[in-house]
Amino acid sequence: MEKQTITIYDVAREADVSMATVSRVVNGNPNVKPATRKKVLEVIDRLDYRPNAVARGLASKKTTTVGVIIPDVSDIYFASLARGIDDVATMYKYNIILANSDENNQKEVQVLNTLLAKQVDGLIYMGHSISDSIRAEFSRSKTPIVLAGSIDPDEEVGSVNIDYVAAVKDATLKLIRNGHDKVAFVSGSLKFPINSKYRLHGYQDALNEAGIAYDESLIFETEYSYNAGEALFSKIQAAGATAVVVSDDELAVGVLNGALDAGVQVPAEFEIVTSNNTKLTEMVRPKLTSISQPLYDMGAVAMRLLTKMMNKEDVDDKTILLPYSIVARDSTK
Repeated sequence: MEKQTITIYDVAREADVSMATVSRVVNGNPNVKPATRKKVLEVIDRLDYRPNAVARGLASKKTTTVGVIIPDVSDIYFASLARGIDDVATMYKYNIILANSDENNQKEVQVLNTLLAKQVDGLIYMGHSISDSIRAEFSRSKTPIVLAGSIDPDEEVGSVNIDYVAAVKDATLKLIRNGHDKVAFVSGSLKFPINSKYRLHGYQDALNEAGIAYDESLIFETEYSYNAGEALFSKIQAAGATAVVVSDDELAVGVLNGALDAGVQVPAEFEIVTSNNTKLTEMVRPKLTSISQPLYDMGAVAMRLLTKMMNKEDVDDKTILLPYSIVARDSTK
């Protein structure tokens, strides 16, 4: 026999109260006598009544649901951000719908529209870039949107990040101070503003400060993957670099193993600084020196910013930069 759906009407009938009273108990409204509350809760428990979130949403015009668009669920970087988002969402009693966009522009638009069709109250978008098609959808939508670990160079959309320019500058200067005048820069596509306008900019600032000429042959753009990093090492070596700043941990592990396979000692002959300080940095030997971003906090602050926007509270600054640090491990001297 199929389990019958228990409705608010059934609970009201069994407890001998009005449906409004059951609704007040379910939503934690204090205007209910303690004895009545106890009776209603006992009936809810006995009948195993689960309030219908969608129905509650229709009644309050709020689905209390937030959509989160993530480029790659399996990437530790995005998974750490998602933890922070989820914990704050739970605290404010929002449900989360997580959607994977595979870093594909068409799919991002499709996923965004699917979430908007589900009447989400707000959206958190993570991705390496904001395509023109996604930006157009953002402007058409009345739904509040916050970026986590993504940058909007035009600062039209709220975002939570670290100062990528300063972080990469610090990482590059660390290598220059260790005696390297040929430091390679490895990132994902330079079509992504986070790489071209921020990370590369920080790298160039460090060279300027140290009085080292910018050399195009030391700039490498590739896909974010272990294999890409491994294959890249021979090219980095051929360009004469003795150190590298890498914008992704999996990529950095590939470069590290490429170096070790080629019989190059890290850090004695070649130094590496990576960017995300995910647990991969401590799983490899030698452990990787990394820029450390407060990933969990970035997710949590993005969700908190979104709750303020959804509740139409005043927001002083939609572009939030959190502090970063450089964690020295064994891939640098």
